[in-house]
Amino acid sequence: MLQKLASASTRWSTRWVPDAWVIAVILTMAAYVLGLIFTKATAYQLIQNWGSGFWVLLSFGMQMCLIIMTGYILATTPIFSRLLNGLAGLPKSNKGAIALMALVSMGLAWVNWGLSIVGSAVFVRFLVRKQKGVDYRLLVATAYLGLGTMWHSGLSASAPLLVATPKHFLEKDIGIIPITETIFHPFNLLLALAVLVVLTIVGPLMHPRKEETFVADPELIKETGFEAPPKPKPADMTPALRLEHSPIINIIVAASGIIWLLWYFGKNGWAGINLDVVNFVFLIIGILLHWTPASFLKAAMEGGSFIWGVVVQFPFYAGIFGIIKFSGLAEVMGDWFTAIATRETYPFIVMWYSGILNYIVPSGGAKWAVEAPYIMAAAKNLGVSGPMTVIAYAWGDMITDVIQPFWAIPLLGVAKLNFRDIMGYCMIYFIIYMVIISAGFLLLPLAFKV
Repeated sequence: MLQKLASASTRWSTRWVPDAWVIAVILTMAAYVLGLIFTKATAYQLIQNWGSGFWVLLSFGMQMCLIIMTGYILATTPIFSRLLNGLAGLPKSNKGAIALMALVSMGLAWVNWGLSIVGSAVFVRFLVRKQKGVDYRLLVATAYLGLGTMWHSGLSASAPLLVATPKHFLEKDIGIIPITETIFHPFNLLLALAVLVVLTIVGPLMHPRKEETFVADPELIKETGFEAPPKPKPADMTPALRLEHSPIINIIVAASGIIWLLWYFGKNGWAGINLDVVNFVFLIIGILLHWTPASFLKAAMEGGSFIWGVVVQFPFYAGIFGIIKFSGLAEVMGDWFTAIATRETYPFIVMWYSGILNYIVPSGGAKWAVEAPYIMAAAKNLGVSGPMTVIAYAWGDMITDVIQPFWAIPLLGVAKLNFRDIMGYCMIYFIIYMVIISAGFLLLPLAFKV
């Protein structure tokens, strides 16, 4: 039954869900029509609103690009690859390999989702080399758990980090919300822990019998990952090349960055963590661990190939924000939520609304710009705290990720599989994940103040 449902879902998404940029344009037209129907703005004024908002997310877009790039840079460092290779030798059984894959994927995603994209793909290769009988499709599906179930609760969570960053696009409406009230809120941490434990237990239980196991292609296992540029021969070495292959530049930059971080955290404490600081930390670590400019710049160039979607999509989502915010549509849509929710049920409703929309708009950061104006307005109307609304959005933004092919593209590209190959396992993960998250938000008002 689950396999049939998984196949049907995959066929539907493959046939009907277009590229993310096309979705952004369709949503822009939908916002435009809603503005015409439900606000006093004219057709011409809505075009003005769209253009006025078009570049509002430039800073946020750059921050998202850096999360992806710095995660890739760190994941391709020699020390990180050696660490993953060593971990891959620890499991003593196929089920143990699946459990370890779940822990690594979700753990990396909690630290940095860009790191998880690359790190999980690299770890899959290391595991199949050392665990010969492990089911490859289940292993890849489990590697997707980080992006599918955990990233928006952790240290690179788009919405919580954005609202903690000075001068964010909603600062005048909701102020600055420190991560101590979102990412490090006890409810968020407990829910993340519950997901980590349960899915790590569930994964090994799905491993098929030996005769039904799908084994990885041996040719794939032979492939190598990132390789630093070879050092030129002494006869070809110029002063410029000598500098590029020397650690001096990287050491100077890293030392300066570490000194700044010590000063910053000494002054602000852990509550001072925001998007800019997270990106700075990972950039400095990546520079240090790549050791030479040549290696660092090669990793940055490769990481840059993953950010083009953010560059072309974010201005259009900012345009949608402009329509919703400047036309008065945010207040209208906020009233819709106020009408159907109570103070106690609002986080649950926001979580599921965000999750359903996420299947169509698989972009946590850009989608926040679309939803934030009206869900935060409704939260204010109902007396629900801003931090709890952000947490509800963040978990909702992940609830359908594990059955959404968009974020799996880099992983599947490395694994040489199609999404339909892993969808059956992903669907089972989704059902269990959905139950955990739904129960958490239904019980939320009983344990914590909303």
